[in-house]
Formats: sequence, structure tokens, C-alpha cells
Amino acid sequence: MIKKFKTFEEARRDLWVMNPDDAYYNRVFRFYELAASLSKRKVPKGITKFRTFEEAQKHREKYYIRDS
Repeated sequence: MIKKFKTFEEARRDLWVMNPDDAYYNRVFRFYELAASLSKRKVPKGITKFRTFEEAQKHREKYYIRDS
């Protein structure tokens, strides 16, 4: 869907949804599903225990530090 606005203020006000309905929540859900499917990193769910600080650092580097 394409919307046209006459002013930036009008466009800014359109960003906020004050009374969301079920269709709004469905759009948000589908958006986050799409974003998750496009993500290259698959971070394991849950809590991970580490025996050493170095082991925790390796895990962090593998999943959370972005390539420059």
C-alpha cells in the first residue's frame, strides 16, 4: 500500500497507531517473521552456561559481534 502526504508533519503523525486493531497486530507479526527469516545469524534460544570467561567471549563473538 502506498500513501501520499502533503507535509512531513502529516507523514510523521501517520507513524503512530493509537487504536490498533487485529489487522495491525497481524501486519506487525508478519513483519517480524519476515525480518527473522532474512537474518543471517541464528542465535540459539535459551540460557547458555559457560565454564570460563574465554568460552563466553567466543560464544559472544560468534553470535553477537557484527562483521566490520
